[in-house]
Amino acid sequence: MHNPGNATPDRFPAEERFAEGAQYLGGRLTRGTSGRTHAVVDPASGEEVLRYELAGTADVDRAVAAARAAFPAWAAATPGERSDALHRFAAVLADRAEDFARAESLQCGKPLKLSREFDVPGTIDNTAFFAGAARLLQGQSAGEYSGDHTSYIRREPIGVVGSIAPWNYPLQMAAWKILPAIAAGNTIVLKPAELTPLTSLLFAQAATDAGIPDGVINIVTGTGREAGEHLVDHPDVAMTSFTGSTAVGKRVAEIATATVKRLHLELGGKAPFVVFDDADPEAAAHGAVAGALINTGQDCTAATRAYVQRPLYEEFVARTAALMETVRLGDPFAAGTDLGPLISHVQRDRVAGFVDRARAYARVVTGGEAPEGELAKGAYYRPTLIADAAQDSEVVQSEIFGPVLVVLPFDTDDEGIALANDTPYGLAASAWSRDVYRANRATREIKAGCVWVNDHIPIISEMPHGGYKSSGYGKDMSAYSFEEYTQIKHVMFDNTAVAAKDWHRTVFGDR
Repeated sequence: MHNPGNATPDRFPAEERFAEGAQYLGGRLTRGTSGRTHAVVDPASGEEVLRYELAGTADVDRAVAAARAAFPAWAAATPGERSDALHRFAAVLADRAEDFARAESLQCGKPLKLSREFDVPGTIDNTAFFAGAARLLQGQSAGEYSGDHTSYIRREPIGVVGSIAPWNYPLQMAAWKILPAIAAGNTIVLKPAELTPLTSLLFAQAATDAGIPDGVINIVTGTGREAGEHLVDHPDVAMTSFTGSTAVGKRVAEIATATVKRLHLELGGKAPFVVFDDADPEAAAHGAVAGALINTGQDCTAATRAYVQRPLYEEFVARTAALMETVRLGDPFAAGTDLGPLISHVQRDRVAGFVDRARAYARVVTGGEAPEGELAKGAYYRPTLIADAAQDSEVVQSEIFGPVLVVLPFDTDDEGIALANDTPYGLAASAWSRDVYRANRATREIKAGCVWVNDHIPIISEMPHGGYKSSGYGKDMSAYSFEEYTQIKHVMFDNTAVAAKDWHRTVFGDR
C-alpha cells in the first residue's frame, strides 16, 4: 500500500489512516489476500490517493467467521446494552465528523459542504435513532387464541448479515445497512464499493472505539464478482442486503436463492417530478435543479424526469435552464463549489453517451458537455437539461445516474400520473401543486416508495426509504428497516397440563 507523490494527503491522510490495510476483520485493520490491488482515486483530479490490497474469498471467510463468533454474545446482550453502545457510537462519530466529511469528499468528489451538512450529520442522526430503536423492538400482545393455550410472538436476530453498499453515498449506505442489523442483535459483514472504502472503514473503527465488540462489524473491500458473490453465497450468512443497480440486484437475488437467504434489495430509480399547472413555477424550477443535481445526479432518488403541464412547460424549461447555468463546478474542497465531479471518467463518459445519443431525437437546452481547462482533469460534466424527448426514449426510460434532467409536457392530470408511472422503476417521485386534492391524488396514484409534495430529496431517520417494482423491496431507515433484520417466532404454552393428552386422543383415538 502506498501514497503516490501527486496525491493530496492534506485533504485526508489516507496512507496514514490505512497503513495496516483496507479490510476490517474482528476489530482490526488488515490487508487483503487476493493478490491484487485497487486504487482509491480522487475523481476531481484523477489522482490516485491510496492503493490497497483487495479482499479475496479467504478474507470473506475470515470476516464471516468473526461475525459468527461474535453473534451469540451480541444477540444475548439486552436491548439497553446495545442501545448504550450505539449512543456511544453516535458520540464518537460526532467527535470525528470532520474526518468523515473530508474522507467522503475525497473519495467521492462531492462538495465538502454537502458531506458536512448532509452525509455526516445524517449518519450521526441515524445512529442516534437506532440507539433509541434498539430498546423498542417488540413482539405482539400475548393472548389465548386456541382454547387453553397462551401464544405470543418473539422477535429475534437472524444471525450474520452480508451487505453490499454502493459508491454514491458510501458513508450513509454503510450506516443504513449496519445500524438496524446490529441494533436488532445481528452481526454483519459489509462489502463497500472498491472505489470508495474509506468512510466504511472509519465507521467500523469508530464502532470499535465506542465499545461495540470485535467481530460485530466487519468490512471486506473487494470486487463484486469475487468478494461480493462469495459473501452472498456464503452458507453462514443468513441475510443479504444489497443497494445498487437493478441488473446487479437480479444477480444477487439469483445467488441468494440457492441458500434461501432473507433478501433486502434497494435498486435503481428514475424519479418523476410532476409539475401541475397550478404549481409555483419558481419553487418548482428551484426544486428541480436541487433534486436533479444532488450528488451530481448520482442518487437513485434524484429527479430525472420532469413532467410539466403544458401551460407551464416553456416557462419551466427556461427557468430551470437559467438556474442550471448558475451552478458552479469546481474543487470539492473549495467553499464556492456547488457541484463536484462524477465518480470516475468511466461514469462521466457513460453519462455523456446518453446525452450525445439524445441529440438525434431531443433538444439539449443547456449543458451536454464536459468542461475544459483545469476541470478537464477530473470527471466533471456540466448540468444538463434535455427537452422534448419521447416517453419511450432512452433518456426517459434508463437510469443515467448523472447531472441530467429530462423535461416532457403533459396535458391532463390523468396523463401526467400515467407518464410518471411509465417506467420499470418506483423508488421516489414528487408532485408540485397548490391544490391539496390534486396533490393527494398524485401521492395515492404514483407508484413509488416515497412521494414528496412541493419538494424533492429530503429524508429523515424516522421514515422508511425503499422502492416499488424494479426498484427493489425492503426498507432502509425507520422502525420498518429495524424489523426486517429480525425473524418472528411463535411461542405457545399449554396452560392445563392435560391439553397434550386431549390432542393425542383427538388425533389417534383413545389408546
